[in-house]
Amino acid sequence: MKNSIQIKRIYDELAETDGYRILVDRLWPRGVKKEDAYLDEWDKDVAPSTEIRKEFNHQEDRFAQFTKEYKKELAGKKEALQHILDINQKYPVTLLYAARSRTINHAIVLQEVLQKQKK
Repeated sequence: MKNSIQIKRIYDELAETDGYRILVDRLWPRGVKKEDAYLDEWDKDVAPSTEIRKEFNHQEDRFAQFTKEYKKELAGKKEALQHILDINQKYPVTLLYAARSRTINHAIVLQEVLQKQKK
């Protein structure tokens, strides 16, 4: 559990197993008070750019292209990714996102990229 990197909607219940909680959205989630978010940090640096986020618009048929573009962006953010991996050496990490879909969102892509770098 110590080295796990999980993803979770920010609207989901806080859990003891969350470990270090990082919001990975560029924009603050609607309807969430800062004091109710229980964040350890808000990392806007690893969020997708506004341009590709708007292009994707959470459309399933655009997810493959979004994934490709987002991975390109993440390739240039080695320091920010390493920061998360360093935290993950000590604690389980939960990447929090606000998107409605649990199957097509940027946190899935970010989690995959981080898992590959851990190996």
